[in-house]
Order: sequence, then structure tokens, then C-alpha cells
Amino acid sequence: VANKTASVGQSGGHVILLTFSAMFLSYLDRVVMSVTIIPMSLQYGWNDLQKGAVLASFFIGYTLFQIPSGWIVNKFGGKLAMGVALAAWSLFTFLTPIGASVSFVSLIILRVLLGIGEAHATPATYYLFARWLATKERTRAVVMTMGGLPLGSMFGLLAAGWISGNFGWHMPFYLFGGIGFVMTIIWMFTIKDNPVHHPDVSLAQHEELSSDGAVVDDAKRQPIPWKKIISSPSVWVLIYNHFCCTWTLYVILAWLPSYFIKMHNMSISGAGITSAGPWLTLFVSSYIGASIAEHLIKSGRSLTLVRKIMQITGLSGSAMCLLAIPYVSETIPALMLFCGAIGFIGATWSGFACNHLDIAPKYAEVLVGITNTAGSLPGIIGVSLTGLILTLTDSYSVVFQISAAVSITGALVWGVWATA
Repeated sequence: VANKTASVGQSGGHVILLTFSAMFLSYLDRVVMSVTIIPMSLQYGWNDLQKGAVLASFFIGYTLFQIPSGWIVNKFGGKLAMGVALAAWSLFTFLTPIGASVSFVSLIILRVLLGIGEAHATPATYYLFARWLATKERTRAVVMTMGGLPLGSMFGLLAAGWISGNFGWHMPFYLFGGIGFVMTIIWMFTIKDNPVHHPDVSLAQHEELSSDGAVVDDAKRQPIPWKKIISSPSVWVLIYNHFCCTWTLYVILAWLPSYFIKMHNMSISGAGITSAGPWLTLFVSSYIGASIAEHLIKSGRSLTLVRKIMQITGLSGSAMCLLAIPYVSETIPALMLFCGAIGFIGATWSGFACNHLDIAPKYAEVLVGITNTAGSLPGIIGVSLTGLILTLTDSYSVVFQISAAVSITGALVWGVWATA
């Protein structure tokens, strides 16, 4: 990442590196439960419905606090908002085993609080990008930072499986929570909200950023135009597609280890290792997608056309892979299809994920808080619905069919109404 940032803009390279690190840690902390839920459920006697409740509870806080977090970031800045949130969610991660030992309800409360803390990560990232990066740099920067999602998920699945198997399911929470406290200190002493406050940004770099009309000048900021944002059709298209893209991600993120244990008779550590494959694919595919999108933009294609190509390709490809999974019985073909289903989502990061900075750079942190509210709903609806479906049918086929249908409708809506 450090090497890549040099080509994205010398002034904003450290911002990309640190926002990537924060994103990595946020997904590391949230994915631990997908692995540890298995020994926890055995110890405490939870069924699939209760497991679904635990996995979904994170998204209650995450969803409810998306719009407030956008407002908080807009008011107090990305540095302070992210710093406080990072310290908070690290504390709640650390306390999770203690909460589970007290009661089921206390565990649910801690997961909700974890979600509230992590709700600030994406708005803070977009706030900083709108101030530090020129328009031409933002596609790759967004994708690079979101690379923390698959890498954090992959590392979390691998590490949590191994650590739990060797030292008990409590240990990943203590270890990752402690890492978060260290990251908080680094963040608060390194990040600045605006280039004008950073001693290492040259006058030439200030002038380059100032010449880009889409780069936010805090001295000229206006009040948040809530009515204009909510009444914009392009915003609603973005809201729905954010929902569609995260449906598959969150359902598979939460349930994939359980799928491999149940359907392919794997151990906990084996399921964690196998489940990491799709997230590595997502990391690689997102960078390939960003390179393709940048090439199309530089060759003269309109920004709207590029966003449509990437979004429709990603959602359609993911849907086709999901529909094929129930027809395979061997582990390797199933894993390859999961890699395809998640990998294609990486293309959408050069579609919907960059669109916030296309249509509302001055209020990107507010807009991403709004769309991420819809984007986090699958974590509640999809994850808990999966638990209910498995309880009633003992089959994953319906789960994959629903996810595919959501993706296809998103591609259709984006193709007709999206704009940059």
C-alpha cells in the first residue's frame, strides 16, 4: 500500500495508508465473531437462530448510527471522529468475551456498541479524501482503502481460527482489541483533517489541490443541503445499490465458516482458512477493477459509462456464481464459486463506492452515511434471515438464490438510472 500511494498523490499518501489501516482493523474486529461463534455456541448452547442474532446485532448499531456518524464527522472532522470511534470499538472488542460470560444480552449490547463505533470509519475516510485528493486520484484511493475490507476479513478468519484452536476463542478478542488501542495512538498523532494543516505538504501541492474544483475548501463550506440530497434520484439509485452490493458480502462474511463446517465437514481452523480465499480474491479483483476503470476514464470514456460498466459487471457476475453453488458438492468447486461471487463485487468498488465523491464531493461523508445505512441493513436482514432459513429448511440454496436476486435487481436499477 505504501508503494501504491506514491502514484496516487504525494500529499495524500499517508491518508490512504492510515485509512486503509483503520478499515483493515474494523473488518478484523467484526469478522472474528464469524469464526468464534462456533465454539461459543457449543459452550453456551446456542442454536442457529441465536447465532444469527449475535452475528446480526453488530449491524443494529452500525445501521442506526450511519447518518448520525456522517453528521458527527462533518461537524468535528475525520481525525477526531475516527480517533474516538477507533478507541471505542477496540474497547468493545476487548470486552466481548467478558460480556458473553455475563449473559447473552450483555454480549448483544457489546456487539451493538461495536457497530456504533465502526459506523464512523467510512464517513471519516470520505471526509479526508474530499480534502486531500484530487478528482483523478479518488477511484484508486477509494479502492485501495476498501482493500482493508477483504484483507482484514481474510486475516481475521485465518488468525481467529488458528488462535481459537490453540489458545481458546477468547484470545482473538483480547489481541485484536489491544492492537486497536495502539492504532488509535498512531492515528491521533499522524492524521490532519486538511492539507493546509500538514507541515509536509508543499505550496505546489496546495496549489494543485486548490485548482481542482471538487476538492473541498473548508473555508467555503455551506450548511448540509439535506433536502437537495434526499430529493436527488441519483442518491436513491446509489442507496439501493449500496444495499445490493453489501447483501452478498455480509451474508457470506457471517455464514461462510459455518457453511464449510456443515456442508463439507471441516474443522473450525480449516473453515477459517478456507473462508479466507474469497476475501483474497476480492482484494485482487478490486485492484484489477480500479485499473480497468482508470484506463477507461483516461481513454476518454465518460465517468457515468465507466461507473455503469463496473457496477453492472460486478453485480451480474456475482449473481451467476451464487446461483451455481447449490449444484456443486465438492469443496474446491464450491470455494471457486464463492471466490467468484465475492470477487466480482470488487468491480463495484469502481462503480457505486466512488460515486459519492462524483455527485457530492463537498458532502461525501454525509452521503456515505446515508447510503451506508441501507448498505448495512443486509447485516441485520440478510444475516438474521439466513439463520431463520437454515433453522426452517436446513439448506443454503434459498440463501444463495435470494442473494443473487438482490444483485440482479441492483444491476438493472443502476443501468437505467445511475449517473456520475
